Amino acid sequence: MKIVSTPENLQVLYEDNHLIVVNKRVGDLVQGDKTGDTPLPDLVKAYLKKKYIKPGDVFLGVVHRLDRPTSGLVVFARTSKALERMNALFSLRETQKTYWAIVQQPPPQPEATLVHYLKRNPQNNTSKAYIKAVPDSKLAQLSYTTLRILDRYTVLEIALHTGRHHQIRAQMAAIGCPIKGDLKYGFPRSNPDGGIHLHARQLQFIHPVSKEPLTIIAPPPDEVLWNLVC
Repeated sequence: MKIVSTPENLQVLYEDNHLIVVNKRVGDLVQGDKTGDTPLPDLVKAYLKKKYIKPGDVFLGVVHRLDRPTSGLVVFARTSKALERMNALFSLRETQKTYWAIVQQPPPQPEATLVHYLKRNPQNNTSKAYIKAVPDSKLAQLSYTTLRILDRYTVLEIALHTGRHHQIRAQMAAIGCPIKGDLKYGFPRSNPDGGIHLHARQLQFIHPVSKEPLTIIAPPPDEVLWNLVC
């Protein structure tokens, strides 16, 4: 049964006076859209307001985003200073992001670095990966290693070196390995929960205020295939 996130059941991975990190469930919106569904930032604000009995509005800055069908950690800033500094960390690529992905076809090599040029199509909200630069394309680079081989699927660990629209989804599809459930990028069947098997597993960065190194890990969804990985 699909669990819908609420202020009461948020999976909080890390929290202090400056940051809060949440394990996003499949289907949670990081940014509001035309569906009108309550976005995750509003749920986090409600959680903070109730926990700390805060009068008035609660400040919460969105540092980065995850696609609605994916799961995993999302960082929010609780102060404007933390937001400004976290934005700088992400902009300067001073964070290390690790994802897990489940694909059906094993990749051509058990580990590799992929370099493509991604061009976004706003009409259907997709990105296409090209081997060479084309007009309006952006360089996209990631590295993957094979984490585990299951009976019918392969689990990959992916390190992002750039942050492009649908980057992992587009680049994996480009080498014949669309992510399980990702109809938009060529997987033949949808997942029952409407999500895809892509999970933001780990984030490493220097805390914007304390300057302490942080490593935050998000457990994957409680689901048959993911349970075989952990």
